[in-house]
Amino acid sequence: MVNYSKRYINAISLIFSIPIIIIILIINQIDIKNASILKFLNNNIIEIEMKTESINESAKEKLQDTKDAPENKILLDKNNQNNLNIQNKKESEVWQLNIPSISLIAPIAEGTTKEIMDNFIGHFEKTNKTEGNIGLAAHNRGYKVNYFQNLKKLKKGDEIIYRYKNLERKYKVTKHKIIKDTDWSCLENTKENTITLITCVEDEPEFRRCIFGVEDI
Repeated sequence: MVNYSKRYINAISLIFSIPIIIIILIINQIDIKNASILKFLNNNIIEIEMKTESINESAKEKLQDTKDAPENKILLDKNNQNNLNIQNKKESEVWQLNIPSISLIAPIAEGTTKEIMDNFIGHFEKTNKTEGNIGLAAHNRGYKVNYFQNLKKLKKGDEIIYRYKNLERKYKVTKHKIIKDTDWSCLENTKENTITLITCVEDEPEFRRCIFGVEDI
């Protein structure tokens, strides 16, 4: 009876052990597969990174070779020169009036027609642009732009800065005068460098306000 019980117990134990062994084997197999998968992925990631780095280095070398190519160097130098020429051209095209005491900085254009003075300070065509007497005019109220609206506030000694292309000249206000609209003697040329600023007189259409300036040496 005892021997039978041992065989019976051993058989039962074996029956119950088989599923456990199978489970252990499956788990081990999964771990092995996972390890293989991870190894495969890691290897591929490393390979991709190496290839990417190689491509990047190759691209950098090609880009540098392209920049270093004689024909491209000439092109780059030409582009840089063109940019410099454009900048110099812009600087040489500056035509501007600056009066710090009335916070005025405004562009100047040739002519004193309404179309010009609706956007710019107008330059009297019969006066000089660089030497002698420079004559300028602008609106002071009621128009699109009224650059000379505070001209009447100027006092003796106030600074006027005139720029034309590469020229910059500074003047000091010397006189403030009201003239008839038919009196153009204020625009006659002078031996010394002067500037004359003209605008209307409020509510007196037959008169003009003139500001005279002499070069500050």
